[in-house]
Amino acid sequence: MRPFTYINAESKQQALQAAASKKNGKYLGGGTNLIDLMKEDVERPEHLIEIADLDYKSIRKNDKGGLSVGAMLSNSETANHTLVRQNYPLLSMAMLSAATAQIRNMATNGGNLLQRTRCPYFYETSMPCNKRQPSSGCGAKKGINSLHAIFGYSDECVAVHPSDMCVALAALNAEVEVTKSDGSTRSITFEDFHRLPGNQPEKDNTLVDGELITAIHLPESVYAKHYYYLKIRERSSYAFALVSVAAGLQIENDTITSVGLAMGGVAHKPWKLTKAEDFLKGKNPTEANFEKAAKLTMAEAKPLSENEYKVLMGEKAIVRALNQAYNREA
Repeated sequence: MRPFTYINAESKQQALQAAASKKNGKYLGGGTNLIDLMKEDVERPEHLIEIADLDYKSIRKNDKGGLSVGAMLSNSETANHTLVRQNYPLLSMAMLSAATAQIRNMATNGGNLLQRTRCPYFYETSMPCNKRQPSSGCGAKKGINSLHAIFGYSDECVAVHPSDMCVALAALNAEVEVTKSDGSTRSITFEDFHRLPGNQPEKDNTLVDGELITAIHLPESVYAKHYYYLKIRERSSYAFALVSVAAGLQIENDTITSVGLAMGGVAHKPWKLTKAEDFLKGKNPTEANFEKAAKLTMAEAKPLSENEYKVLMGEKAIVRALNQAYNREA
């Protein structure tokens, strides 16, 4: 056990002040990922700042016609909230596919955004991992990499982001609101929140030290009728995605007027399928068009030595998710 201090922040100001004054400190929400990493000696914070009791637990309508979801609300409370289920069922479906009910009851929305990769080389401290220890090497690059990235990786890291919720948020074009150490706020588009590994794989996101996630902003709902979250995994319960697809369609007069698409299990961040989205806009919702969109996406895949199966799996998953989304109300 490595020693650390514990601060139970009673206000946002106290949390921000503690984070600014303590080097190597971490915010503690539900603890469902951070505590596990501390037990494995992967994360070694010297200070824990408890924020689970801060008053960011509401879901309210925002000025853009969407919803603002509190960062300290649990995944279960969010997924089962009436406004989320009615207006953003894609998000609810994705969140309820994750982990177990017990973990969803504890895990916070803000913490879900910050959860770290489940790459076995990251968790095994005897193995090289640039994400855990910069400049030590990437054991997975030429090692056991069947679960790893096929998009956006670098020589430094081939790990994938594990979240289901974040894949849906990417498809929905959400924004993340954070508070800086001086008390001012900024909003980060979801596509810009998580990073690709580049030459700094230890950095998962674009947060500045001490910044506190306070809310997730969802735009006006357009995918409440035609949506689907497909998660392909090695077992049906409590497993991370080999490949997942979040698909939302807005259809008028048998024409796709808006589309949200993102994949999980394939990159260091939720992988937004921008080219496929652009291709499908204005098209008829046919399987032939869905197949063309899928091929367009997977043409850019660069599989590793053991995960070429993800290319065909990803292509089929995109088509299936789009078909399921279309036929949900068609």
